Amino acid sequence: MTSENLPSSPEGGDENLLRRAGRLAGWAARTGFTIGRRLPLPGLELAGEGLRQVERQVLTGLRRRLDEVDDPYVVALSAAGSEHTPNGAGELVPAREPLRAAMKELLDRSVGFGREQAREYLYATVLRQLTPDEARIIATLATGAAFPVIDVTERGFGGGRTILRNASTVGKAAGVTLPDEVPGYLTRLAGFGLVELDAESAELESQYEILATEDLVRTAVKSARRARLVRRTVRLSRFGVRFWAACDPGEWARIL
Repeated sequence: MTSENLPSSPEGGDENLLRRAGRLAGWAARTGFTIGRRLPLPGLELAGEGLRQVERQVLTGLRRRLDEVDDPYVVALSAAGSEHTPNGAGELVPAREPLRAAMKELLDRSVGFGREQAREYLYATVLRQLTPDEARIIATLATGAAFPVIDVTERGFGGGRTILRNASTVGKAAGVTLPDEVPGYLTRLAGFGLVELDAESAELESQYEILATEDLVRTAVKSARRARLVRRTVRLSRFGVRFWAACDPGEWARIL
């Protein structure tokens, strides 16, 4: 890994926020590709693990720098910490409470932002919360494909309870590092509004059958007294399509 492979760090408040966010997304995608490959030669696994640790540290550092520059709470916290006033006992206390100051910072930005600035800030805020595995899932769904989703519920009065939610083959297709976390990834991505979960698709019948045989689903079925499989599909939402169009690192198509 060379310095040319990494996005440069922020260098001032006037640099376009989305450009920095896009570079971070691109590096995350490249990281996922790099650490997802199997090392064919003996003796290289240890080196591969060292590389993964370095990449995780760099990504964490990049996220932290982006947060420090743009997070309104960090901005407000710094301002509050530097401004003090005396209290009744003559002691110096922060002049503003950080949470209130952060809200004021956001409200001030809402007045000064135009449509493009507001959109860039929204996308960057979502981007900072994604994991590398989630970035891979978004990139895979950005091809326009839909993937099967299965919920495992337990039959009972009042609808029963959900044993497993949002199991899907999209994680395997994306080559995620933590396949058992795909249900949680999809739940988070749906919470961000990046993906939508629709009704069952007859075109994915064979894929539903394959998904139902995966260990995660079979374990959930065994743990239920009267299991029921609820089929759905996952695809990018309209917001997810716009988000990807803004953050698409470009080289992802070559990686796929």
